[in-house]
Amino acid sequence: MKHNALMELYVDELRDIYNAENQLVKALPKMAKAATSDELRTGFEEHLEQTRGHVQRLDQIFKALGEKPSGKRCKGMEGLIAEGQEMMDEDFEDDAMDAALISAAQRVEHYEIAAYGTVHTYAELLGEDEAAQLLEQTLEEEKETDQKLTELAGDINVQAMEEGAEQGSEDEEEDTSTVTKKKARSARA
Repeated sequence: MKHNALMELYVDELRDIYNAENQLVKALPKMAKAATSDELRTGFEEHLEQTRGHVQRLDQIFKALGEKPSGKRCKGMEGLIAEGQEMMDEDFEDDAMDAALISAAQRVEHYEIAAYGTVHTYAELLGEDEAAQLLEQTLEEEKETDQKLTELAGDINVQAMEEGAEQGSEDEEEDTSTVTKKKARSARA
């Protein structure tokens, strides 16, 4: 009985992540388009291809189980993608937008790492050795993507901070110039 209950949970979780991956296939091109850093854009494009591979692996697992992959909407991923879209709708400057995109992408990666870690464990417990290997491969790729994002964030976050400092400096100069002009007008009047 426990074996059957765990199998049901396993299939349910696989459907959830299958839907999550398919949502990402639609979201990643938008993120790539919003990126201003060539390296970040390329990273999103590469991860899109990798994500398509994740979907194919999940298809293999479902086929081996004799199950259909559809039937579940991943609300967690839906929320993460909606948050990412909100960030893309903001009026951030170039580097700040890239920093926001990395933030959104890392939230997605952490969600996926948790999900794949869970289903990998279930597959092992259920003796689904081939599925466990496929899931472990995907899990490792998600961890690598997260690490690449962390590395990119190091440079991009600093650039965004400097971009903000430059903008602040320009605003201060503009304020000083406006005050000087007003004083000049008052002195002439």
